[in-house]
Amino acid sequence: MPVFCTIGKGEIHINNMKTLMAPNQFFIIPKNTRHEYKADEAKPWSIYWFHFDGTLAEELYNRYLSTHISNYKNVSFSDNKLKLFEKIFNLFNNNSLVNQIEYANLLSLNFISSFIYHDHESKSDSLHSDTLVDLIKDYLLNNLEINFTLDEIATKFNYSKSYLHTKFKIKTGYPVMVFFNLKKVQKACEYLNYTDLSIKEVSFKMGFEDPLYFSRIFKKYMGKSPREYKQSQRK
Repeated sequence: MPVFCTIGKGEIHINNMKTLMAPNQFFIIPKNTRHEYKADEAKPWSIYWFHFDGTLAEELYNRYLSTHISNYKNVSFSDNKLKLFEKIFNLFNNNSLVNQIEYANLLSLNFISSFIYHDHESKSDSLHSDTLVDLIKDYLLNNLEINFTLDEIATKFNYSKSYLHTKFKIKTGYPVMVFFNLKKVQKACEYLNYTDLSIKEVSFKMGFEDPLYFSRIFKKYMGKSPREYKQSQRK
């Protein structure tokens, strides 16, 4: 019997061993095994559960056992999982047609597998996130002369601003626009060091139409104005 806790706390007792459950934690109680489970009195849990059996049941449970229990301690919350459970429940509750029952069983397998194999999903998501962040970095570094907004970057890669912000900051340690402006300033330093371009010209090359705004951004990252920086490099 799979148990998924969404709110509150509870505990499961199997073979004199107690497992504490908290939100976004998952546990499978093996069949034909004496067990007890109860909600915490102070913060009672809300759980999703059902019994399952069949030709794949033993293999699924063995796969569950083969992964360290800590992997199921913090399963990422997904509203899709809860919607899937509700769909399964409604199919079993409201239908007696064979094809509807078959469909409910297939969805149940999907529901259980989404927990048992969630570590693979996490690795896949992480790989996708890394690839996405690398693509954004390359795009920004190749277009330092353009003054993009976060909206324009999100539209370019077809993701929400909040999603890009979160993934990018986790991977690089910087919000997208902070990273972009930092790289602009670093490139501006090269122009100030190795060319005779004026500060106004450097500002335009870095996509800033207002040289005063460029100076404020530059000072924010370098601790001195472009003019002060340029003078310090000539000493």
